[in-house]
Amino acid sequence: MYLAGRVAVITGASRGLGKAMALALAPSGVRLALVARDVERLSSVAAEARELGAEAEIFQADIADEAQVLQLEQQVKSKLGPADILINNAGINIRKLCVDYTLAEWNSVLTVNLTSVFLMCRSFVPHMQGRGYGRVINITSIMAHISLPQRTAYSASKAGLLGFTRSLALELAREGITVVAISPGPFATEMTEAIINDPQKSEQFMSHTPMRRWGDPKDIGKLALFLCSEDASFITGTDILIDGGWCAE
Repeated sequence: MYLAGRVAVITGASRGLGKAMALALAPSGVRLALVARDVERLSSVAAEARELGAEAEIFQADIADEAQVLQLEQQVKSKLGPADILINNAGINIRKLCVDYTLAEWNSVLTVNLTSVFLMCRSFVPHMQGRGYGRVINITSIMAHISLPQRTAYSASKAGLLGFTRSLALELAREGITVVAISPGPFATEMTEAIINDPQKSEQFMSHTPMRRWGDPKDIGKLALFLCSEDASFITGTDILIDGGWCAE
């Protein structure tokens, strides 16, 4: 219960890795601010979190919209108090060849995956300053380190997020606020369902994964829980790969 009373804001919390991280933090006594656009799914996650001992509130917001992020910040502070933990997990991917991308599609991926993190940090990091504790976790991807065809926008956004993470960590290092990126490899989530359900594509992914299996979202949850703890207070400005060995080859 070492996180009891801490307020944790998690974007993209309605499914996949966001849900897994919310449920991993729940038994520690955190007060969860669960953010996404899908209210029905958010409500389900909140119910599960409450059963595990957390206080959980849901917030419907498009975190790529500046006005909505500013409103979200006020709502979270009013309902739960100032944020101690911010997990930037929301993201999208549009798989297309570079020459087939429209500018609108490119901007959409960059805005959701990168600009939204800036907006969230600009609004919620001030909650942590001057209090001696704070955690910012940015979910990047192995596609920030390696890439595949049809990932130009996605890889660009995630590589940019790594740079953002390092710089913000340096800005906040003396305040007891850590900023860390997590780069997941092939995890079994809604985002990868199309690949998992295609035997040929799934085998292609597994051929790059030394552990020869898809990751369990619970593994990301356990890592996020550790990074929020005092045991991780000296870890900042870095990126943690959790990819079954993909990038080691």
